[in-house]
Amino acid sequence: MSGYQNKKRKQDFQQPQQQERADDEVDTSRPSAVFTPTGGRQHTLTIALPGSVIANAQSHDLKTMMAAQVARACAVFQVDEVVVFNDGQSQNGARSRKSFEGDGYTGYSDPDDFLYHVLSYLETPPHLRKTLFPMHPNLRTAGAMPSLDMPHHLRANEWCQYREGVTMGADAAYQDPYNNKRSKGGKGNSVSTLVDCGLPVKTRIPVEVPPGSRVTVKFGSADEPQMDGYTPLDAEAVSPDTPREETGYYWGYSTRMASSLSAVFTECPYDGGYDISFGTSERGITLASLFNASERSSEVPPVPTQWRHMVIVFGGVAGLEVALKADKNLTSKGVTEAKDVFDYWVNLVPQQGSRTIRTEEAVWLGLMGLRTVVQDRQEAR
Repeated sequence: MSGYQNKKRKQDFQQPQQQERADDEVDTSRPSAVFTPTGGRQHTLTIALPGSVIANAQSHDLKTMMAAQVARACAVFQVDEVVVFNDGQSQNGARSRKSFEGDGYTGYSDPDDFLYHVLSYLETPPHLRKTLFPMHPNLRTAGAMPSLDMPHHLRANEWCQYREGVTMGADAAYQDPYNNKRSKGGKGNSVSTLVDCGLPVKTRIPVEVPPGSRVTVKFGSADEPQMDGYTPLDAEAVSPDTPREETGYYWGYSTRMASSLSAVFTECPYDGGYDISFGTSERGITLASLFNASERSSEVPPVPTQWRHMVIVFGGVAGLEVALKADKNLTSKGVTEAKDVFDYWVNLVPQQGSRTIRTEEAVWLGLMGLRTVVQDRQEAR
């Protein structure tokens, strides 16, 4: 009898708690962070690293995961451009052309090309990859890579005024599958192009673009339109920088290859080049001394808050000093110390416990350590 009473008493004690949880309607579903733009952004963030770091990985899986870690860091910290440069340690060196268009595996023969290929693939929205990236040995374990899930990696049921798509061909005449009528493409009689943007219906832009081209489109309204399942939505083709400059969306990163350390700067795609640069080395000054005026040397200027294009350069296994020695353009001009190439020469982890810091780790550390510079610039706009 006493056992029955104890059991009953235990049940009575639990009922108020269960009732309280029901009243509060506790949401136990997994929360998800949604990127919210806060206004147009003109400044950009670039990182540069040598492709030779891939050569240091002993297997294809390790090479792929190294590239994926770099891509994840870029996505988290809103990197706008990634430069893969040749530091003289890769077997064949960097090439300006997109050699991954062939069918050969480049993880060993051309590490710069391999890193460029995988980074480009990961940045591309999933619904475009099958069209833009044919099957290739470099991507044979692509399914195991972590998702970047950036703002432009939109699902079919998500709406945004901007979207990435791939062109399907000229829309000279569009046929309604329900009533079999044909209508002129685009506005009036002008030639237009159909674009697959991953939506339930196709998108139509009033310009002619070759099939299989990646384009950024902007719809006329930020509000989601009614879609009948077959009539294309009208949009305009814009620059990939437009979502960032107009609204402040983080719209992924562009990827380019540089033949040397100096080419990172001389081939900069931005007008005026990079106006603030950081080189990373265990022989640099600490970030604490850089940001603390009382600890900063008089030879080191304070970090400005008004800049347009910032670049952080990471070295390979042998450091940026080796990249300098392999750069004939810099050595011919009498540059003998790598720190002279940059505005700031910083040590990301003073008194490191490990003998070496891997480049993919340095990317995370560098972007986190210099996050203050980016945030100060954002607040100063």
